[in-house]
Amino acid sequence: MAKSKHYYIRKTHRWLGVILGIQFLFWTLGGLYFSWSNIDEIHGDFEKKNVPLLSSNISLVSPSNILDSIKKIHRIDSIVSIQLIDILSEPFYQVRCVTAIRNGVNHNMHAMNHLANAKTGKLRGSLTKEEAVAIAKIRFNGEPKVKSVEYLTSTTQHHEYRENPLPAYAITFDNPSKTTVYVASELGTVQKFRNNKWRIFDFLWMMHTMDYKSRDNFGNILLRLFSIFGLFTISSGFILFAITTKRKKNNQPQ
Repeated sequence: MAKSKHYYIRKTHRWLGVILGIQFLFWTLGGLYFSWSNIDEIHGDFEKKNVPLLSSNISLVSPSNILDSIKKIHRIDSIVSIQLIDILSEPFYQVRCVTAIRNGVNHNMHAMNHLANAKTGKLRGSLTKEEAVAIAKIRFNGEPKVKSVEYLTSTTQHHEYRENPLPAYAITFDNPSKTTVYVASELGTVQKFRNNKWRIFDFLWMMHTMDYKSRDNFGNILLRLFSIFGLFTISSGFILFAITTKRKKNNQPQ
């Protein structure tokens, strides 16, 4: 006996429902977590102290002097930024610049970062491990013990510090939220706070967008396919509803 079109519609609807149902579950769980969570807690704002302010009475050397010192080391083609920052109660210039490296006919832009004492103009190297830990403690709201310190020179696409300045020290504190403070060694500043709530958010956001690489690409092919499958599932459900209703009417006694 040949199977009717209704059978294949029901079969397709059932399997699409199972496959899409798993993704719909993640969308629902993500939506619940996003709507019921405090975004400030996810960002770790409650754990952050304000950046220390510098005195207005300090005597600063001209940034031009700093640039002249850097040019003695290597060529500068472009300046990205010059910022006055605090490193353990001392004023420093954070200089971010770009140098073009010629490789035949091609020019590759190479970013360079420098730190210079804003009072003396003397260039200094990257932060040491001890300095990075001290800076993380100053910026952390509380006095938990340091659990571990890791020096990062590279990260994967799934690392919680992905696409942020490297190299950096990852200072993890022994507190309930397992907070890690990331300090960029060449920039001399705290870049990110990451805690367990952020990690849950990041995982659910990945499942929400179905972008398992960068997390933020809403135009990825997988999400587009599931959108089309969702339309098929809804359409097949309406068709089955219409067929079932019509059959019930035809089977009713006249």
